[in-house]
Amino acid sequence: MEQASILVVDDTPENIDILVGILGSEYKLRVAIDGPKALTVAKRNPPDLILLDVMMPGMNGYEVCSELKKDPLTAHIPVIFVTALSEAADETQGFKLGAVDYITKPVSAPIVQARVKNHLALYDQKRLLEQQVRERTHELRETRLEIIRRLGRAAEYKDNETGLHVIRMSNYARLLAVQLGLPERFCELIYNAAPMHDVGKIGIPDAVLRKPGKLDAEEWAIMKRHAEFGAEIIGEHPDPLLQLSRSIALTHHEKWDGSGYPKGLAGEAIPIEGRIVAVADVFDALTSVRPYKQAWSTADAMAYIEEQAGKHFDPELVRQFLHILPQVNDVREQYPETALHSEG
Repeated sequence: MEQASILVVDDTPENIDILVGILGSEYKLRVAIDGPKALTVAKRNPPDLILLDVMMPGMNGYEVCSELKKDPLTAHIPVIFVTALSEAADETQGFKLGAVDYITKPVSAPIVQARVKNHLALYDQKRLLEQQVRERTHELRETRLEIIRRLGRAAEYKDNETGLHVIRMSNYARLLAVQLGLPERFCELIYNAAPMHDVGKIGIPDAVLRKPGKLDAEEWAIMKRHAEFGAEIIGEHPDPLLQLSRSIALTHHEKWDGSGYPKGLAGEAIPIEGRIVAVADVFDALTSVRPYKQAWSTADAMAYIEEQAGKHFDPELVRQFLHILPQVNDVREQYPETALHSEG
């Protein structure tokens, strides 16, 4: 295994020589003779452990430790104070600042070796656990995303649409969010949440959902309930992805002029995610083949969307969608309606 690295900080060369003599054969040692230099060395190439003197001119060890713990780059590094100060209050001060141990001078070689070995082992174990937590968190996040995608596809199985629809429209939604300059985290969330926009169709009877002809007033009233069904299926949850999914399911059929459903929201009262998905969803529906219609050309679809700016759609989103049409068409070419969707 690679040797652990230790930074020794002391303003007295003789003290540094003693610690180097005790530890030099087992570890990679670097030294600093004052606080500012110690901070520079630690930030440039963080060591695995720091042995830090307290009584130094200019910037004492307590101040150095405090600065180390403020910086995310060095806050995790174990600090052991090595000092002639032996009062209980001195040790208490060191631990309050975040040190893991306190060794008094003159030092004992066996004690220094044992303390350093133990704290390096604990540090290694902590890093291993943190890595395992990160990996497990990533696995859980990916599993959650896959469940959301699959649930989104479950709605498509009941409808006349293909699984490619949710892939395309979620890509359009992300592209539009990026174009609007929204935070990167939000852009990724809307990409992963958009496939759930029509999950409420699971609750719509097949006789209504798959009716080949035009729906009558009663049937249309039933169909419109899929927005609320979707919100109920997703439910209330503190997770940001599920919160955004619920909002999209509930609001993507609202219209800018207030004539949409289920709540008749208007203008900016409609959440931005609902307004974005409305444009992405309708554009893909218009440009895709359905049993009841042929695919519209991009030009015809955009002419309709522009005509509906200020009525169905947020006018600013329509303007921005025009800017990303080349990227939108790239997505359409990548996921054409005739492609075989290989996901199980």
